Amino acid sequence: MQELPTTMVARPGAGKKPGAHPALQHRSHEKEARAPSGEAIGLLVLKTQLDSRGALYEQLAHRLRQIILEGRLPGGQQLPSTRDLARILGLSRNTVVTAYELLRAEQLITSHERSVTRVAPLTGEARACPRPFMPPPSRYAARLRALSIACPTRPGSGRGHDLRDGAPIDPALTRAWARRLAIAARAAPHTTADPLGFLPLRTALVEHLARRRGVSCTEDEILIVGNVRQAITVIVRTVLNEGDCVAIEEPQPLYLMQALRAHGARILGASCDSHGMITTDLACHGPRLICTSPTAHYPAGSALCRARRSQLLDIASEHQTWILEGGHDLEFQYCARSNPLLRAMDFAGRVLYVGAFSNTLAPSLQLGFIVCPPEIRDDLLHVKQLDGPGSPLTEQVALSSFMHSGQFDRHVRRAIAELDRRRRALAGALRRWGRNRLEVHEIPSATHLIAWVPGLTHAQLSRLVELGLARGLGLAPMDLHYCTAPRRPGLYMCYAGLLPEALERAAELLAECLDELQATDRPPAGRAPAHACAPGSQADDSSPH
Repeated sequence: MQELPTTMVARPGAGKKPGAHPALQHRSHEKEARAPSGEAIGLLVLKTQLDSRGALYEQLAHRLRQIILEGRLPGGQQLPSTRDLARILGLSRNTVVTAYELLRAEQLITSHERSVTRVAPLTGEARACPRPFMPPPSRYAARLRALSIACPTRPGSGRGHDLRDGAPIDPALTRAWARRLAIAARAAPHTTADPLGFLPLRTALVEHLARRRGVSCTEDEILIVGNVRQAITVIVRTVLNEGDCVAIEEPQPLYLMQALRAHGARILGASCDSHGMITTDLACHGPRLICTSPTAHYPAGSALCRARRSQLLDIASEHQTWILEGGHDLEFQYCARSNPLLRAMDFAGRVLYVGAFSNTLAPSLQLGFIVCPPEIRDDLLHVKQLDGPGSPLTEQVALSSFMHSGQFDRHVRRAIAELDRRRRALAGALRRWGRNRLEVHEIPSATHLIAWVPGLTHAQLSRLVELGLARGLGLAPMDLHYCTAPRRPGLYMCYAGLLPEALERAAELLAECLDELQATDRPPAGRAPAHACAPGSQADDSSPH
């Protein structure tokens, strides 16, 4: 949108330089009793700040309105004609006419047929300029301001080879889901909305969790929410106070760490090894909440062994600690053996399991759920109702029929086969093009893999990400998922949204970036980079993090 000029337009034939404007302003201060002229009013308009949003006539009306309400143009003051003001400001006359009409409709100026336009008399005192002092924000808002600096910048999904995120596009799924939505759109308006969620959907989830995850629960223990982030927000607001200690596995999803920091929690980074979270020192810190993905840790992919699962449940039972169990990408499990959920082993009612369908079906599908103990369900429900309505009823009805018909299971089977094909394509391409510079860590239940780059420093990895963006290659560093930087840098690489041919090209582009980085920013020979580890880290060198 075109902006108003920032310097005054010289009058034709005047021949004066822009330096004459301060003199004009100086003369107006010397004769304050004299009413402002048309030229002075134009100068006031030009000197008034504006956000430059909207059409030109809206910007002009906003400037004149601000001048009038601040009392710089008194009631009865004659305004320049539309023709004169258009000439002074360098605008078209229609723009000024439309701005005057807006102010006239707001009763800020008056004019009659064949008469001049004047400022309307204002009732009450003129409004003062905005106060320079701003009250401090809440502690929550202040924490969010600090977190916004650490949020990763996402330039958009228009990159040709974006490995930061993605989901497979299945035409058969798209057609089937469109039919279910069309049917649900006709049925949803005649269905009573349950605050817990659509009852047939909760019934389908009870059957699915019992069949696929070994979890025995009832419909009343399931709360439908908008997505995983809303589920985490609801749980955090229900069970935590500011300053409470929260133990999380490292690495962890970035949004989980940010939600905890925004709430004011004290985060304890628990180290992981090939057997999952190390639980030996958790009890001494007295955490109020433990966040874990024991079946398939996201994003590292390790599983918590049975002995540590029992120890974790004992800690939660003895110290009145809640456990937030996540199930990211659990449906996409390539191995034949499926690990049971921690919720299936919980008999003390301390585990809250969170799941969602955004990764399984479509990222735009805002549907998630919480499997919660009955003792805390009502508190979670009240927080969720205050936070917002959650998922639209139409999508809940559609997903319910989609699961009951068996289409969901068929889609998952097809998606697993396709994702396994893409995983093997990317892993093979990275090993070929990496030329021993990458350590590829494949995950048996995920839509991503991890490529560790032990020969680089974290600063060089940031440079590698920039080189990739310049080539249309979207890369995400692994240190975004850590409270403190891991010992060696790595890349989080999601292969779900690209075909095998595109994944091959992405690996080739990464090799080009590595070649350029080594040619321009070669680290000193014989010097290994030292990086800070998480406090109390006990992971051995075989751990990917």
